[in-house]
Amino acid sequence: MVVLRSREPSTSPGKSSVLPEPDSPDTLLAINGLLMLAYGSVEAESVENFVEPDIGGKEEKGKKVEEVLTSQHSSEDQKWNSFEEGDVAFITREIPEVRTIPINIDNKWSGKHIDTDSWEYRYRRKQFRDLARPSADYTHQDPIKNNDGGTPHTEEEPKLEGRSDPFSAAIKFIRDRTKKGVPILWTPNNNRGSKSFKESIPSLVELCLGNLAKYADAITSLENIPDELRHQLCLLLCDSRRMDSRFLDLLIRGSPSEIRFADCSWLTEEKFTNCFLGCDTSNLMVLQLDLCASCLTDYTLRSTLVRSPFSFPLLSTLSLTGSRLSDAGFQSLISSAPALQSINLCGCFLLTSASVNTLANSLRSVLKELYLDDCPRIDAPTILPALKKLERLEVLSLARIGDVSDKFVRVLIAVRGHIMKELILTDCINLTDSSLKVISASCPGLRALDLVNLQNLTDSSLGYLANGCPQLQILKLYRNAFSDEAIAAYLETSGELLTELAFNKVVKVGNNTALSLASRARNLISLDLSWCRNLTDETLGLIVDNCLSLRVLKLFGCSQITGAFVDGHSNPRVKIIGLNLSPLLKHLRVPYFLRVSAAFKTASSCV
Repeated sequence: MVVLRSREPSTSPGKSSVLPEPDSPDTLLAINGLLMLAYGSVEAESVENFVEPDIGGKEEKGKKVEEVLTSQHSSEDQKWNSFEEGDVAFITREIPEVRTIPINIDNKWSGKHIDTDSWEYRYRRKQFRDLARPSADYTHQDPIKNNDGGTPHTEEEPKLEGRSDPFSAAIKFIRDRTKKGVPILWTPNNNRGSKSFKESIPSLVELCLGNLAKYADAITSLENIPDELRHQLCLLLCDSRRMDSRFLDLLIRGSPSEIRFADCSWLTEEKFTNCFLGCDTSNLMVLQLDLCASCLTDYTLRSTLVRSPFSFPLLSTLSLTGSRLSDAGFQSLISSAPALQSINLCGCFLLTSASVNTLANSLRSVLKELYLDDCPRIDAPTILPALKKLERLEVLSLARIGDVSDKFVRVLIAVRGHIMKELILTDCINLTDSSLKVISASCPGLRALDLVNLQNLTDSSLGYLANGCPQLQILKLYRNAFSDEAIAAYLETSGELLTELAFNKVVKVGNNTALSLASRARNLISLDLSWCRNLTDETLGLIVDNCLSLRVLKLFGCSQITGAFVDGHSNPRVKIIGLNLSPLLKHLRVPYFLRVSAAFKTASSCV
């Protein structure tokens, strides 16, 4: 074992003084790394107050190292036999030159004085630092790499307040407002009592649907019932776990135009085959069989729904989340539905990139919406050429497709961005501001954007969106690092068109955001402020009382909110979800438009 030990400085005449900063990180990195390379292990006890005794020449130092290797490292004789005498002498000669730090070997010192200003010293010092740094894992931090094979590309941007665009002007306005200390002016309405906890009077349609769901086993026919009411009734039955094969048979009897089941987890392969064996799909335009892993396989599909080449001549919307279809089964389905415009394949864990290629080849000029969330066998770089072929692609969801990179977004958006209306990038953690810059520059018609858990994004991304996507109506920013000022500035420039907004776990949301929401977000319908703990009763009261279109407010994790807000706000239409000990969850009737799957929010445009 080679031990680095400290020693009091020598005051003998003729001896050099101690070099400056012997315990700097660079010195430790270089010495430890080189000694690990040379001797196999190093125990560094202290590296300060070293002297530099003058000991012989190169041959004498080489002999000292060879003696140590023989006595203390006999198990590594074969390893060191591969070195020539000159190599060992080189190692012992160059190690002290890093900072002229001697090595204590059996109480004998080796070292020499060198000129630290010489070019040779500087060159060798840099060379040793480069060699030592990979060995010092405890001090070396690798930068985050994206899927382009390198570090994320970040461009030098002028400061936000130094630019001449609407977002920068809004940033300046927000900061000036903060300096002035504009107060939050809101007082609770004490005359409301506890009206916010009282269940509102249900509509006649809701009462009828509730009774139908309660006595569903007595229903004998659904003929002439509108598709929307059928779907709402089906939702109620799925939520209450009362859906069965008998009611399923009623829904698919005749020649339906829509078959929509949000939960097929109760359905077995045998029941599925019995129900759909005689189903007439000639007029079917919407088919939703979500959570269908227990019933939908290649075999059941081919034996029921896909028995002829054109089984779905009018089918435009398809959702098969969680199915067990393989690439072959999916290909047979696509070949029988030439008019498909919207496809939801979330959670189809057996599908690979080949299925996306099938879509591109069969539906190149037809497909508008594609959802590929949670498909672990689909590789983003592999499907990029196929996505570029989809000439009418307006909605794309790539949530949790881990290898989506800035390069992927840049190439795809350059080709299809001009018609893109909705983009979902949840948990695509490699994306940076450069992706948002491309999206904002190339997607002027973007209506909905999901940026959940993209923690590499900075305030510049909001600036790009504010300046480049003026038609944005839905924005989700869960678990992002945006500042309160930047969010407020975005709302000042683009808040008037927003209808759905989520700041779940955006911990910096505070007074600036509240003031901008109250003044700009007049068309907001749904707002999620869960886990935003900087908000107070006054800030929430200001938001709710001024956003008169607001119908749903989510406040999960906001334990700081008290009854002063809950009982004191003056917006009778808003439904508050998630407050501690609130009975609202028991009686809350979530609006129908919020319960419809994302894949069907624009289904009317595809039919």
